[in-house]
Amino acid sequence: MIRFYFESTKEFPLKKLEIKNWLNKVIINENYESGDLNIIFCSDVYLIEINKKYLSHDYYTDIITFNYCEDKIISGDVYISTDRINENTSIYSTSFQNELNRVMVHGILHLLKYNDKTEEEKKEMTSKENQYLNIL
Repeated sequence: MIRFYFESTKEFPLKKLEIKNWLNKVIINENYESGDLNIIFCSDVYLIEINKKYLSHDYYTDIITFNYCEDKIISGDVYISTDRINENTSIYSTSFQNELNRVMVHGILHLLKYNDKTEEEKKEMTSKENQYLNIL
């Protein structure tokens, strides 16, 4: 089950059912099952505290994913900074919704064992993001 939360950020319109169906399609397409997924939209301040506390990183990021997956069941917490999403819209000349969708699927892909540490992994991650954005 996919749930959405807002922490220390203003709520915004979200097509929850459409997004849930889309993310479930991504998970199924990768031959996994959806478990408990929490997508938490938050501020930079909220997310940097999580970054410092749990990852010992002192910098802003658009997403942090905590993986609770077991076998083929995808579960986790996906924290997304709406402040970073807003900033990224200017950097990448895209809309808030498009950037939000990209970051949400990016988090799901991390839970599906895709990484983005190396250039090769980044290319694969971007390719997968584009693939799944096209089915939305």
